[in-house]
Amino acid sequence: MLVQGRRPWRGLLLVAWFATAFGGVFFARDLQFAVAGWPFGFWFAAQGAVLVFIAIIALFAWLKNRQDSDGETGIDLLAYALYKRRLHRNFAIYMAYLLAFLLALTWAEHIGLSKQWVGSIFLFATVGLYAVIGIYNRTSDAEEYYVAGRRVPAIYNGMATAADWMSAASFISLAGGLYLQGFSGAGTQPGGLAYVLGWTGGFCLVALLVAPHLRALELYTIPDFFAVRFGGFWPRRIAALATVLCSFTYVVAQIYGVGLITSRLTGVHFEIGILLGLGGVLVCSFLGGMRAVTWTQVTQYVVLILAFLIPVSWLAYKQLGNPLAPLVYGQQLDRLTQLEKQLTDSPAEKQVIEEYARRAQEFEIKLRDVDASLKADRARLQDRLRLLNAERADTEEIFAAKRELSRLPKDEAAARESWTRAMQDNLSRAKPLGGMPPHAQAFAGDPNGTSEEQEIFELSRRNFLALMFCLMVGTAGMPHLLTRFYTTPTVAEARTSVAWSLFFISLLYLAAPALAVLVKFEVMSHLVGQNIESLPAWMAQWARVDASLLSINDVNGDHVLQFSELRLGADLVMLATPELGGLPYVVSGLVAAGGLAAALSTADGLLLTIGNALARDMFIQPDKDNKVNKASAMRQVMLSKFALLLVALIAAYVAAQKSADILYLVTASFSLAGAAFVPVMVLGIFWRKTSRAGAIAGMLTGVGVTVFYMGINAISVRSAVGLDGGGLWFGIQPVSAGVFGILAGFVVTVLISLMTVAGRNPAVK
Repeated sequence: MLVQGRRPWRGLLLVAWFATAFGGVFFARDLQFAVAGWPFGFWFAAQGAVLVFIAIIALFAWLKNRQDSDGETGIDLLAYALYKRRLHRNFAIYMAYLLAFLLALTWAEHIGLSKQWVGSIFLFATVGLYAVIGIYNRTSDAEEYYVAGRRVPAIYNGMATAADWMSAASFISLAGGLYLQGFSGAGTQPGGLAYVLGWTGGFCLVALLVAPHLRALELYTIPDFFAVRFGGFWPRRIAALATVLCSFTYVVAQIYGVGLITSRLTGVHFEIGILLGLGGVLVCSFLGGMRAVTWTQVTQYVVLILAFLIPVSWLAYKQLGNPLAPLVYGQQLDRLTQLEKQLTDSPAEKQVIEEYARRAQEFEIKLRDVDASLKADRARLQDRLRLLNAERADTEEIFAAKRELSRLPKDEAAARESWTRAMQDNLSRAKPLGGMPPHAQAFAGDPNGTSEEQEIFELSRRNFLALMFCLMVGTAGMPHLLTRFYTTPTVAEARTSVAWSLFFISLLYLAAPALAVLVKFEVMSHLVGQNIESLPAWMAQWARVDASLLSINDVNGDHVLQFSELRLGADLVMLATPELGGLPYVVSGLVAAGGLAAALSTADGLLLTIGNALARDMFIQPDKDNKVNKASAMRQVMLSKFALLLVALIAAYVAAQKSADILYLVTASFSLAGAAFVPVMVLGIFWRKTSRAGAIAGMLTGVGVTVFYMGINAISVRSAVGLDGGGLWFGIQPVSAGVFGILAGFVVTVLISLMTVAGRNPAVK
């Protein structure tokens, strides 16, 4: 049954969720009074709201499970209790072996085992473990392959969901995003704590509005819901295509993270690292489907949470004498603010800013006549190369000149795009702190300043709220997440599982803001001001992996590192934390293994979701009762495996192009998922008049508006079609395009449903 009786406390919990998420953020600039040394607005956004979200979900599960007396109907409670006891024993054994393995590697490094061996052992031991689990749990049974036999206990499904959820974006990029963006990002660029609030607050929507209702229908995939609820050919097919679209965008980011970490662990090229990590993904998801993926993700969760908490605890102990980082890092916020002020007033930093401004002006002049500037640059470099050859200059100098000539844009369009990007980059760095906002400042601008400052403040706050909204609603529509709640034995366990999921996720999300503060303090107080030649060796090593991760440019030529001369990519901050804190290399190996576990676990779930959508929902569709015969079920499973393999190879190719950073790709997928699924799904569950035509129109409109807004505001697209000026609506950045898609999806679904007659459907009562 989808539409049930009135539940006034559900509405109250939703009001509490809304007030916590949006009310607390809207007034964050006003909540600057200190509580136990913390600015209250910062503490509430970084921690207080997350704790409230956990309380809301736990209270909902407790109230609803008490109310539903039939929550355990249909399962053998004694057999289930014995099964859980066996799982607890196996989990305890795994923990003991894992800790012994870490201690053994620490001892081996202490007696002289090389870093390369430590990294390789971590890579092959962890990936080998996941492969063994995948092989052991191989299956061709549809029930096991799609939903793990619907017998995963809530606590273990919570761990698996947390691993599935905490992707490379959460593990690798979240702390880095907070490092770069502080509370809310700079100017109109949203970020910062919006990710923490969005990715945790969305679970309230999952628990209160979606997951239990989907579990009650005994489904296998998200498109199954659209087929059961609306019937017909198109709802399932459109939902399947939307599943592939948002999941593919997400999985590309995970495979990029796999290549990044594997190349750092083993020293192989980035592209080879992608293929090595991809093998681990395929062994798990290809052979055993959801059954193998579930137990692999449980083991991966333990690895990734240890890998995250150990270095952040060490940094907290090193700086503050207390390893409980989430409880004590607020003490560093005031010191960090003082350091930021010192750097802003530094004469050397001002020299760097002036040089960046000069470079930006050079690119601006070039853009006035791109064709002439490009010809002049090419002629100048060619003349220089001829002169070097004539003078029999040093070979290295000649090669450098050839490289510079080869890096020139090939044509006018490429030059315009490249120089525009370079101009904007230099302009962004021609600001105090390299363009980074003060860490504890809630929103750019000043609500009490000039009209321009007030406008900047409103835009900053609006973009923060828009991004947070997209992440929350996208969470409630993310197919690979919702499918995880199909695996529990009962609806009651599904509700409890959502609470466990957010609890396990919050262990990392409460520590990520702490890590950003501690790392920034470490960089500002210990790296800045050093002679560039005497910087730690790990910085040069990471720079060789990818210059976008770490680069140092002695802009003012004083051979001393200024803060504005150092660029740390968001994808590096977490991975480099052990080396920054002076920890043994075995911890660096553990962190890399944790990042790999985060990327692999999410990639497992995403590839499985895509394969199932293609096989079950696109090619071999169930009958009107959502059932298939045994032969068709086996064909579905085999087709799903081959689709999974093909999609994995395509995603690996796209990831190898390094087209965008992890955080942006993941955020875009949330806008797509929220716009494609949530309006129609929520209306279909709670409003019986939602019609098939309304659902089709709503999904197409939501996705269409979101993709259009992202595309029309891409620099390359605007340049190609000759669009000038800004294309933003209400100043909202493209990454939050889901705001418009979600709203349009709701409006169109309601209007078309009111204009059509909802067909009779047994799921709607």
